[in-house]
Amino acid sequence: MRFFPRALRTWTALILVLYWGGLDIAPAAAGLAPSRLSGATEITCTRDADVQVIERALEHKLVVQKLRDYGIAPADVRSRMERMSDAEIHELATASRGLPSGGDGFGALIAILVIVILVIVIVKLMNKEIVIK
Repeated sequence: MRFFPRALRTWTALILVLYWGGLDIAPAAAGLAPSRLSGATEITCTRDADVQVIERALEHKLVVQKLRDYGIAPADVRSRMERMSDAEIHELATASRGLPSGGDGFGALIAILVIVILVIVIVKLMNKEIVIK
């Protein structure tokens, strides 16, 4: 404490106490941010929600490939959907919900391989031997 003169220490302490006291007194404001529609996801009825589920399923690579195998273009499916009743759309959307939401499983395969390689490296670092019969 010999490096700082007494007056400097006093003024520094006084300024810090006033600053921290001012921070404690300052009011905080909080509130909810208003939500707004983005326009692309506007859903007004259950039919729109079901159509959106079907559209997502039609974007899946396996579904598109199966449709092509049967000789059906995705554009034909969309034009047929416009003529379907609400009950038929709902039934198709319910069946589509069981499909994977994206990808073809390649990421899961890579994750499993990385985990296996990591286990092998850890076992080798522990000077253990891996025997596969």
